[in-house]
Amino acid sequence: MTATLAFAPLSEISTSLRKREVSATQLIDLYADRIERLAEVSKAFIRVDIEGARARAESIDKNFDGDLPLNGIPYACKDLFDVKDLPTTGGSQVLQDNVAHQDAEVVRRMNQAGAIFIGKNNLHEFAYGATGENTLYGTPPNPYDPSRLAGGSSSGSAAALGFGLCAAALGTDTGGSVRAPASLCGLVGFKPTYGRISTENVIPYSWTLDHIGTLTRSAADTGLLFDSLALELRPPVQTGLDKLTIGIPESFFFEHCDSEILDSIDALMNFLRQAGANLKPVPMPSMEFTRTVSLTVQMPEALCYHNRYLEQRGHLYSQDFRAGLALGQCLLAEQYIRAKRFIETYRNDMESVFAEVDLILTPATPVIAPKIGVVEVTVDGYSEPAGNAITRYTSFFNMTGHPAITLPCGLHSEGLPIGAQLVGKHFGDEQLIDIAQQIESGYDFQLRPPDLD
Repeated sequence: MTATLAFAPLSEISTSLRKREVSATQLIDLYADRIERLAEVSKAFIRVDIEGARARAESIDKNFDGDLPLNGIPYACKDLFDVKDLPTTGGSQVLQDNVAHQDAEVVRRMNQAGAIFIGKNNLHEFAYGATGENTLYGTPPNPYDPSRLAGGSSSGSAAALGFGLCAAALGTDTGGSVRAPASLCGLVGFKPTYGRISTENVIPYSWTLDHIGTLTRSAADTGLLFDSLALELRPPVQTGLDKLTIGIPESFFFEHCDSEILDSIDALMNFLRQAGANLKPVPMPSMEFTRTVSLTVQMPEALCYHNRYLEQRGHLYSQDFRAGLALGQCLLAEQYIRAKRFIETYRNDMESVFAEVDLILTPATPVIAPKIGVVEVTVDGYSEPAGNAITRYTSFFNMTGHPAITLPCGLHSEGLPIGAQLVGKHFGDEQLIDIAQQIESGYDFQLRPPDLD
């Protein structure tokens, strides 16, 4: 068994397991060895359960069930997800003793599908931040360049997959926290329609905006996970690329963007045109207040959850998260309600857009992965905080609740991945994933795997 299997898509790993070319136990041993050797570099895990994973793998090897879609597949999850008898810390000292009494619903579904839990991933403390920086557990780096960010807040989930430490990973996405790090690390990130994957027994950040998402190596892998995680499956609508009308936003989503990222998106658009798709410019709602609206909802909701810990454990929070909670204390109920009404308006406006198109195409991020520790980035003379830049094109669709997937679509001259974002109609998740699979099967993204040597 070679190390290349650690970077193989789920379909290839599953085939090897079914043919008994590799056992589930051997697979766990492969990942366990990599996790140990790369622990200091990747900073991807807060906690691993190799002993538990190996015991489950041995059981699977004795009674392999080929009907289970994820049988023997090792996966990891962000340390916001409850796994019975293990601590759920949220990447913080505040919850170091918070031992889960039952599995999160998504963990239960993964286990039911035959997957093997291998560990809890590092993250930006309590998912507060898009850079993925964590002062307690360290900052997971980008597998393509360890001097750069993996992105957040699901930084450890992206790093774990990017460094070849698991076959798939679960994260949460409140403003792009799955899609953005996936894009920066050359992976596929998927956020479903709001509510289609359960958030039960997952530490919340913002109930209004939180989505459970997946990080995988391909859109086909995304489909395998979604089929196991979705609360209810819908018959997929099979639509060829030549039958699609794809909306290209006329404003905001192509502004202040790295020129090489724009070139990669242009190349993808040319591929879609040649495949017969109709690309149509579409007007988008005004984005002038979207970040303010999002924060005005996020911070009071975060405060509502964390208020229970502030009196006794407030000193254990990181400085940046305490500052965010303080902002939540300063916002008025009137402002929160007004922001919620803005969100309802955004959703209604997008329904009008999707009446004209099947999906929307944008860059995934306007920048490549920033350097670790960089506070501000500048593109085309436009400067903004690094975290704001990372999620500038993703956060709007958390407010509208539409399904969105990010795909690798090129390699920057600095050796870092470039991503594209596809956004679908409400409850059109299956169709969106199918379209993403058609694109990745027909388009050469020219993305090499990271050179970890």
